[in-house]
Amino acid sequence: MGSRTGRGRPAKAEQALDNASLTDVVEALTAGKVTATRLARGYLARVKAFDRGGPGLNSVREINPEALAIAARLDGAKPSARQPLAGVPILIKDNIATGDRQHTTAGSLALKSARARADATIVKRLRAAGAVILGKANLTEFANVLAVDMPSGYSSLGGQVKNPYAPTLLDDRGIPVVQPGGSSSGSAVAVAAGLCAAAIGTETSGSLLSPATQNGLVTVKPTVGLVSRAGILPISHSQDTAGPLTRTVRDSAILLNVLAARDPLDSATRALKRPKDYTAGLDRQGLRGARIGVPSDPGDPLNDVFLGKLSPRARKVMAKAFEVLADCGAILVRANIPTVGWIGGPGTTMNVLNRNPLSRRKGELGPASVVFLYELKRDLNLYLRDWATGTRMKTMADIIAFNQANARKALRFGQDLFLAAQATRGDLSELEYRSARAMDLQSAKQRGLDAYMTRHKLDAVVFPGWSGAYISAKAGYPSVQVPAGFRSERIGEKGGKETPDFPLGLTFAGRAWSEAKLLRLAYAYEQASTARRPPRGLTP
Repeated sequence: MGSRTGRGRPAKAEQALDNASLTDVVEALTAGKVTATRLARGYLARVKAFDRGGPGLNSVREINPEALAIAARLDGAKPSARQPLAGVPILIKDNIATGDRQHTTAGSLALKSARARADATIVKRLRAAGAVILGKANLTEFANVLAVDMPSGYSSLGGQVKNPYAPTLLDDRGIPVVQPGGSSSGSAVAVAAGLCAAAIGTETSGSLLSPATQNGLVTVKPTVGLVSRAGILPISHSQDTAGPLTRTVRDSAILLNVLAARDPLDSATRALKRPKDYTAGLDRQGLRGARIGVPSDPGDPLNDVFLGKLSPRARKVMAKAFEVLADCGAILVRANIPTVGWIGGPGTTMNVLNRNPLSRRKGELGPASVVFLYELKRDLNLYLRDWATGTRMKTMADIIAFNQANARKALRFGQDLFLAAQATRGDLSELEYRSARAMDLQSAKQRGLDAYMTRHKLDAVVFPGWSGAYISAKAGYPSVQVPAGFRSERIGEKGGKETPDFPLGLTFAGRAWSEAKLLRLAYAYEQASTARRPPRGLTP
């Protein structure tokens, strides 16, 4: 990897870099087949060729100016129990603080100059494990809580991230033909395109699962409290978490070993439960005898929320996935989740007027999560106070004012959600906030997944793509997604065009701290289905 044989063709190791798994990279480093410096240079060359040039994927917002120096210091090291990621190049989402020369901006022009006082806890853990922080990945601005109908992967500072399976734009609005998925779009695209060995993203409700399904990747959306959130630009402390984006289930398990730990800076981690090694339970026979819930009741087709609305091709992908699960010995239990219609219902959402000038729904009212908007103001103000440096932005109000003063560049899609959040008190004292949070937990957790899994004695529940993300997110429960196949969609005002093929994933969801079980199920499915294919045209 990263070397050339004289002036001839690239060495085989370098040819494999475009689709090398994290496990492949670790094995090559351990065997001495490549050095950390050569790896870092190889990935940086791919960033130059495919992210800055070629299809212009735009997934990397900033290269770490110290990346090669860090790699050089690790050239003599090899991955070990103490440093399992020694020399491995990792990209992190640009809402995760780094206390170095890199900026931490959340994709906002208002935070263009912002840095962080210290590394986020997960960055400290990555560095301690020997990872080379290659740079910061682009994202949907402020993790997609700035404006109604903002396309995934767009930010005023970073521009538009493109999906490597279809890196073209739909029209003069510059919206992608196939969305890269939000909000960890840059992290996911970079992994899919072979620009890093793995990446870290964040999720509040779908921001790991959505880009994973759109880019054919594996991800783990952890239980809230498994991975520290200290030093991560927030939306909602009730639901925020960080997690890996990788090419294989084993890769995600390796990264979760590094990321999952108690942290005195994050009280949610006090209840953490985890095995010593997430890779130890990976088993090709892991589905045998497992009871898997499929939330689709053939006797109640009008209430078939998750599978009934799929396109014909996506439905075929899911049918094949269920066939693989059954062939691997899983017991499929088809039944609807009783409270699915309650989730996001009255009392948990508030209407926000859509003033987005490029939205086809401009002038209409759109529902937004009460919990998100009320927690956002408080949590963002705390981050700006405690973590941000090098910026004049001290509060959400400062960011709103900056955006209004620089509207032509900063507000292409508006800031309706920020304005709604700013109208709250910012101290979470409102009755409507407390009521909404209680309703979210009742509908998604106690009477939702808990009741559903208990009644049917389930080990996990499966969803197509990221369609069930909001249920697990509101409950604070984990999900693991694996590539399942490919689909296409009809696009345009009259559906007259069809997109190129792009991926669709299968998500396994479960109860709190069940990551090890979900990884075992997902691994068995991955090994039997072998559904992932890398995007075309991005080889050396």
